Amino acid sequence: MNRSDAEILWEVARVLARDAAKVSRVAALPPLLFFTDPARTPRPWETAARLPDGAAVVFRHFGRPDARETALRLREVTAGGGVQLLIGLDDDLAEAVGADGVHLPEHALGQARTLAETHPAWLITGAAHAGSAFDIPGLHARVLSPVFEAGGASSTASPLGLEAFRASAAAASCPVYALGGIDAKNARGLIGSGACGLAGVSAIQAAFSA
Repeated sequence: MNRSDAEILWEVARVLARDAAKVSRVAALPPLLFFTDPARTPRPWETAARLPDGAAVVFRHFGRPDARETALRLREVTAGGGVQLLIGLDDDLAEAVGADGVHLPEHALGQARTLAETHPAWLITGAAHAGSAFDIPGLHARVLSPVFEAGGASSTASPLGLEAFRASAAAASCPVYALGGIDAKNARGLIGSGACGLAGVSAIQAAFSA
C-alpha cells in the first residue's frame, strides 16, 4: 500500500468529517467515499478490502451483468472491515445484498424522500454539480463535483475550484462531500472549505493499492 498518500487522504478526510460534525445534524457520516467505476476500478473489492474502518464504498454498476456478484463481494469485504457499502441507483440490489444505503445520481434525487421513509436506517447520498439545488428532502449528504480537474464522466466539466466549492458548501442545507480531481497533493486545501469528507475514484484506488 502507498501509505503516504493513503494516510494523507484519510487524515484530511477525518479532519473534514470532524469539523463538519460540529455544525451538522447528521452524525457519523463516513469521512471517505470510494466511488467505483466499471472501467477505472475493474476489481473494486481489492481496494475496498484495504480501506480504513469507517470509510465507505459507493458501488456504481451502470447495469453491468455482474452487478450482483460484484456487490456481494463488496459486501463481504466491507462488512468484515467496518466499511459501509452504498449502492448506486439500485435500491433492489441494496436490499438484496444488505447494503448500508444508496447513492443517487442527480436525475434520480426525487427518490430520496421515499427511500428515506421506507429504509430509515439507510445512508442516502446524492450527486450534485455546479448550480444544483441542494435542498432535497431525504438526503443525508450531497457529493459535489468536480472540485478540481477530473477524469471519467467529469473530464469535460469545468472544475469548481475551492472558492466556488466553499460557497456551495456554505449555502447547502445538508453536508457536502468534495469529489473530482482530489489527491494527496491537493486534499489539504479542502480543510476549512466546509466539506464533510472526501470522495474519489482513481486517486483512492491508487492510494489504497497493494
